[in-house]
This record gives sequence, structure tokens and C-alpha cells, in this order.
Amino acid sequence: MTGRQKTAGEMSETELARLLSQVRAGDTDAWGELYRRYAPAMFRFCRRLLPAREDAEDATTEIFMKVRQKLGTYDSSRPFTAWLYKVASNHCWDTLRRRHIRQDLETGDVEDLPLEHPDPNQLQRLEAEHSGKEVRDGLAKLPDRARAALVLRYFADMSYEEIAETLGVRRQFVGVLLLRARHQLRDVLGQSAARGVTVGRKP
Repeated sequence: MTGRQKTAGEMSETELARLLSQVRAGDTDAWGELYRRYAPAMFRFCRRLLPAREDAEDATTEIFMKVRQKLGTYDSSRPFTAWLYKVASNHCWDTLRRRHIRQDLETGDVEDLPLEHPDPNQLQRLEAEHSGKEVRDGLAKLPDRARAALVLRYFADMSYEEIAETLGVRRQFVGVLLLRARHQLRDVLGQSAARGVTVGRKP
């Protein structure tokens, strides 16, 4: 992936700066416009990270509440979508941790994993071979940290440093985590495809 995902109807820098200024000034119409433009992308992002649609809907609302509170801390020298994904990823990861959902550990079989050159197109190839629903269902079956790493890297286009900060892991471990997660997702999708062939086969 060559850059962060663009949101529908993404604005020019000048238009966005004007809109954010109006939001900071308390313009409710401007806030509604900001939400309309960016909420769909944030919902899709949360839907990949969280286990249920209802969770993603709640998270989207809560994220924009945080955005409104934190907008004064936004550094306009950085892309707004990068900041927005950062707020969203922190919120979703905190939600998963609060629920004590099982997390995979960063120790154990790390040294036994096969080494391969990181290929940013791997997930895109998987998406090309499977439907969006199949990929989303496959992501949902991964351990939380593995799923989060893939979503943050390939859907939000975060750097290794940003992923490490969000997930609370060492920077050096992010590459291994992504490698493991890609293997896990490939295996899950392969198993699902095999089951589909078996079910569809006539006796």
C-alpha cells in the first residue's frame, strides 16, 4: 500500500484547514460536515479491528467524541487522516484490552518463524483472491494483536514506530508480528476456502 487510505470526498488542505478552524470555533454545521466526510472510513477501520458491528458503531461515535475534545492538540503540519487513524487505533486497542480478550504473546516461537522479505503487496494479493467479507471474517479469527497489526499497517498505513507505540510492543518486534499475522491470515483463508470446496462438492 503506497499511502494511507483516502476517505470518500477527501478535502484539499486549504478546505480542511478552513473546516477545522470552523469546528474549533464551535460551528455545529462544520462539525457535521467533518463527521460526514470521515466517519464512514473510521467505521470501516473499526469494523476490521473489533469483533462485532455494534462495537464498531459504538467506537466510531466515541472516537469522534474524542476527536472533538482533542482537536486542539492536532498538529496541522501532519496529515489529518494520520492523526485521525491514531486516535481511532488507540481507542480500539484500549477497548480490546479493557475487555481482557486473549492476546498473543511476543515471546515463544518467534525465533522459529521463517524469515522472508516484508512484501506490502501480500495483503492486497489476499484481498484479490478472496472477497472483502472473507478477509474481514479471516481477520476476526486472528488473535487481537495480530489482527490489529495487520489493520494498522495495511489499512491505516502506519509506520512500525506508530504500530509499536499503539500496541505497546518493541519496535524490533513489529516486523515479526506482521510476518506471523500474515501467515495466520493466509492459513485461515486457506482453511475457509477448503471448507467451501468440500461443502460445495456433490456426493
